[in-house]
Amino acid sequence: MALGVTIVIITVLLAVTLHEAMHAYAGFWLGDDTAQLHGRLTLNPIKHLDPFGSLILPVFLFIFGLPVFGAAKPVPFNPNRVRYGDYGAAMVALAGPLTNLLFALAAGLTLRFGALELGTIGYEIFNLFVNVNLGFFVFNMIPFPPLDGSRLLYALAPDGVRDVMRRIESYGIVGVFILIMFLSGPIGDFIGRAIMALRSIIIG
Repeated sequence: MALGVTIVIITVLLAVTLHEAMHAYAGFWLGDDTAQLHGRLTLNPIKHLDPFGSLILPVFLFIFGLPVFGAAKPVPFNPNRVRYGDYGAAMVALAGPLTNLLFALAAGLTLRFGALELGTIGYEIFNLFVNVNLGFFVFNMIPFPPLDGSRLLYALAPDGVRDVMRRIESYGIVGVFILIMFLSGPIGDFIGRAIMALRSIIIG
């Protein structure tokens, strides 16, 4: 168990750091330097971690055998400064979860083609790396503000829906924790099923 928790912590540190850093770099490439001004245009994990969402929550989920997911401190950006308007903001948002999906794909294909022997520590590390990154991808693509999937919905939704989403987003990450608290069962079931479906596609 101690080894598993250690692997989870290291995997989550990598997952959230790369996730948030790609938000920052995508915003910068699209013309917004807000993340840079706040010191978030970096691969330093300390700048991105949230003690509860990045460490306590993922470890708790792992210990109780639940799908591992989590969150970090949101990277600040100004959607009015990025190129392409709402679509540019959606690109900034998608950069994070798509990074997790790409890492899950790379690790999963390593397992699929037998580069690591089943039952070894190396296999378990890569297996967990796949699960954690898929968990971050699926969780963050839920279209609930301020999760990344909501930015894609912003770009497509009518004004009335956007107004409601802005009000929800004003609560920040607290709104997400309230959502998890009241709908932990359905959300956990959805994330678990989505992870298994994506694993079956990647690993077979």
